[in-house]
Amino acid sequence: MLTMILNGFNEVLALQPMLLIIGGVATGIIFGAIPGLTATMAVALCLPLTFGMTPISGMSLLVGLYIGGVSGGLISAILINIPGTPSSISTTFDGAPMAQRGLAGKALGAGMLYSFLGGLFSIIILTFVSPPLARFALRFGPFEYFAIAIFSLTMIATVSAGSLIKGLLSGMVGVLLATVGVAPIDAFPRFTFGLYELSGGFNLLPVLIGLFAISEILKTAETAINPDIKVIQKYKVKGFGLSMKEFLGQTKNFFRSSLIGTGIGILPGIGGGTANIIAYISAKKASKHPEKFGTGVLDGVVASESANNAAVGGALIPLITLGIPGDTVTAMLLGGLMIHGLAPGPMLFVTSGNVVYGIFVALFIANIIMLAMEFYGMRIFVRLLDIPKYYLLPVIMALCVVGAYGLNNRVFDVWSLVFFGLLGYGLLKTGFPLPPVILGFILGPIAETNLRRGLMLSKGDFTPFLTRPIAAIFLGITVISIALSIYNEQRRARQRIEEAAQELQE
Repeated sequence: MLTMILNGFNEVLALQPMLLIIGGVATGIIFGAIPGLTATMAVALCLPLTFGMTPISGMSLLVGLYIGGVSGGLISAILINIPGTPSSISTTFDGAPMAQRGLAGKALGAGMLYSFLGGLFSIIILTFVSPPLARFALRFGPFEYFAIAIFSLTMIATVSAGSLIKGLLSGMVGVLLATVGVAPIDAFPRFTFGLYELSGGFNLLPVLIGLFAISEILKTAETAINPDIKVIQKYKVKGFGLSMKEFLGQTKNFFRSSLIGTGIGILPGIGGGTANIIAYISAKKASKHPEKFGTGVLDGVVASESANNAAVGGALIPLITLGIPGDTVTAMLLGGLMIHGLAPGPMLFVTSGNVVYGIFVALFIANIIMLAMEFYGMRIFVRLLDIPKYYLLPVIMALCVVGAYGLNNRVFDVWSLVFFGLLGYGLLKTGFPLPPVILGFILGPIAETNLRRGLMLSKGDFTPFLTRPIAAIFLGITVISIALSIYNEQRRARQRIEEAAQELQE
């Protein structure tokens, strides 16, 4: 392993990957800091740029965007009380009150430091856990991969939204869209409607950019800019604003929150948006003074920022070892690997070990660059919050169109981009979550292909899907997760009815 890590450093420390990491982190911070522009949008927008690069260079750019985008959300969360990304929601709970009390510098410094430490924690876990997990996964056959894909689909559909029905329907939409084109194994054409452009199905890149970038642009464009929002421009910070006593006092909080972030990141479809809230709640429950949370305490900022950055490494574990995206950004990274002809999964360690460890090293270096760049360039990034969105959004829209067209030089891909952008916008307006759509689009073909391969091996017998231990365990967990979701949905419905009845009585 040590030799592979050294080879990874040798690959990434070349001039082009380093420049791409620096540019990716800076761009990611900008997208994370400006409300409405997310890390997902940044990666979707820059994905076409990696097409002509080497795998190491392309993934260096994407992981830089990922690291910068997740951490950049703390800037607007603290200074204007608006989370730049979903991963920074709970940072506003105590970060903004600290800023209003004149402690903006301390909140920013602590947020930056624990973003770095949380990310470093999860990268170490990723580096040492992924290889043995991949060796174990080499035992998997089509029966096991089918069960894992079904488990991932149900987890995504049930966890990504408050409504079980809407989550499942969104996942089904993604699976149905993936059936367009020739079928796996026998290459039978499906839903092409006589259009030869649809024979190969929808290209992953326009789907990603349309659903996550175009839909967000349309959603952001319809919201009025609040002229009363004032950015806190003046603040003082010495070092990271923490004394050694305060730093040591956050040790338990940091490790607890980082473990929560890494663990939740591993679960498909949850990600940093949930991790930071759960870590914040856990910190509040463990505190001797829970009543102070929400008034501007350091513990809340540390918990949120440690967890959301730790979720980055956690989300990459199922992607690298099993080919299952942990969140929407890792779904983009899956697209980046597929563009270069690399199939994530246990065999990736065997066939392209240099790329895998190059990604690990790129994450480590991007994390360091993120800390330095936010610390020394904070005042520059703060001024970006004043840029009107009516300047930014048309530029981003144009870049999305250019990126979709440049992939294959086809106008059809541009129309696909528009279609999926409108589809994503319609789903957002009606309360349907987008992550299950794209992950259903990616995981649907995996499930179908392995189902058909398994049936060919068993000569049409479904029994091995239920009797092989690993497949049976994952299918059993799938049933349990659906049952729990149905139970929780019914419990929430009963609570709403009881609350409504109480209001009527009053």
